[in-house]
Amino acid sequence: MNAPMPEVAFTELLRSPADTAERLRSVRAVRLRRRDADDLVLMRADRLNGEAEVVDFTATLLAEMLRDDEGGTSAIRRALPRVLPWLRFLPEGSDTEMLEELTDVAVASRGLDTVAPVAQVLAEWRHTAEIYADPHLLSELTRDRGGDAGPVTFPSEPEAGSEDAR
Repeated sequence: MNAPMPEVAFTELLRSPADTAERLRSVRAVRLRRRDADDLVLMRADRLNGEAEVVDFTATLLAEMLRDDEGGTSAIRRALPRVLPWLRFLPEGSDTEMLEELTDVAVASRGLDTVAPVAQVLAEWRHTAEIYADPHLLSELTRDRGGDAGPVTFPSEPEAGSEDAR
């Protein structure tokens, strides 16, 4: 899944779409590079549907293994630190909380046809682990600030045409 993806300039797709589409016969997907925006990925619909089916299967399997009291949960817990090595930096017991949240979100995402919420949960927990892995950062973020810092004002809406409105 993490094999390098061939890249094509977006303008090349516009100039010769058939050539770019032909490349999809031999590769999983093609990254479309754009100058002033995020890159796009072009892939065949049958490939996308197959990957969505695998994600759906994996989420369901994970949820069912966690419900299984006859070894499924312990097998996942043993494998988890090998799959997500950064779990070692989280406080004890956090792996259980992370696994439950990840499973709930994965199952809920099945009906939405997106894995973005699952990726978000993983990113949030990974960032939490980064904080716990850095003693200075952990100290700064967990130290007592001496009570309530007072009300927080909401930022004003940027004016139309201003630099911030873009």
